[in-house]
Amino acid sequence: MTEGLTVRPVAGKKDMKRFIRFGYDLYDGNEYAVPDLYSDLKQTLSAENPAREFCDCQCFLAERDGKVVGRVAAIINRRANETWGLKVVRFGWIDFVDDRDVSRLLIEAVEQWGRERGMTELQGPLGFTDMDAEGMLIEGFDELGTMATIYNYPYYKDHMEALGMEKAADWIEMLLQVPDKLPERLERVAKIVMEKYDLHLCQFKRAKDIEKQYGQEIFEVINKAFTPLFGYSQMTQAQIDQYIKSYLGFIDPEMVSLVANNEGRLVGVGISMPSLARALQKAKGKLFPLGWWHLLKALKWKHSTRLDLMLVAVLPEWQGKGVNALFFYDLVPTYIRKGYKDVETNVELENNQKVQQQWIYFDKRQHKRRRCWKKTIDNKD
Repeated sequence: MTEGLTVRPVAGKKDMKRFIRFGYDLYDGNEYAVPDLYSDLKQTLSAENPAREFCDCQCFLAERDGKVVGRVAAIINRRANETWGLKVVRFGWIDFVDDRDVSRLLIEAVEQWGRERGMTELQGPLGFTDMDAEGMLIEGFDELGTMATIYNYPYYKDHMEALGMEKAADWIEMLLQVPDKLPERLERVAKIVMEKYDLHLCQFKRAKDIEKQYGQEIFEVINKAFTPLFGYSQMTQAQIDQYIKSYLGFIDPEMVSLVANNEGRLVGVGISMPSLARALQKAKGKLFPLGWWHLLKALKWKHSTRLDLMLVAVLPEWQGKGVNALFFYDLVPTYIRKGYKDVETNVELENNQKVQQQWIYFDKRQHKRRRCWKKTIDNKD
């Protein structure tokens, strides 16, 4: 029922606050949803986000009789469109109550905004870049989410299909069991690869030392490794500078694996960290008054038995040579010693066989699937 229902552009700080708060309100009390920190999402959606150098964005609110019932961000990533030769407008941060009119009007708003700017295709959920959460959950609704992924209700999929959306790409997620001891096969393969290619593992005691020596190079490896992946746009220097400043100084060096060649140049990186899912649920999006305490405790003193494998990246010329085995040869003993029981792989494209091959050393199960939808934008002129 469209009576009393409107969709309008977000205009000003008050509207943006309502846009962000709607996500917390819609999933309040949900045991699987993991909320973003309000401050992080506010910064991501602001004009100060370095991605805005090459992205245009307009957020929309759906309201019924003055109450927010849906939200969506329309995004044009010019860098990605140039890379892939497309005219795509993305939709991201989409949430809505179970009302077909609400989801329809939100998508129509994104379509119209994109159409006015010459776009011919709609895709989403996608953020500004691959560093943002992407993909609508379509399997695994009774699995705990992660800080790096989207949780949504099961009815979202039905709404997208009703709107004529089709599959553009699927990502799957695996849950790995941490073994009781380092698998002999893994150890054997890792030693062979190190000897054959004259590779070594870089060891650090302080995160600041990783940042100083390899901060820039880590993100250069990520850029080169991820370039062929669906919808990827390479990070700019401004983005790299922001990620180095925001994250690298705070990671646990024992949870990071860096593989270098005989000249000391990085060929691959694997970054993991304790799951912050339950801590973020307790924080409810706020660092203050006690949100910071829940997060710090989960990172430093009383971590979950689950950890998140945030990313694995290997330079293209080194892929398929067993480098991935070195990450787990390096990290699994740390996982065992610290008492972790399972590992979230986070998103991987369903057809990325190179990534999925690296899980052969673990007992595992696929527990989630998420989808990027697409739709052709009709020219109504």
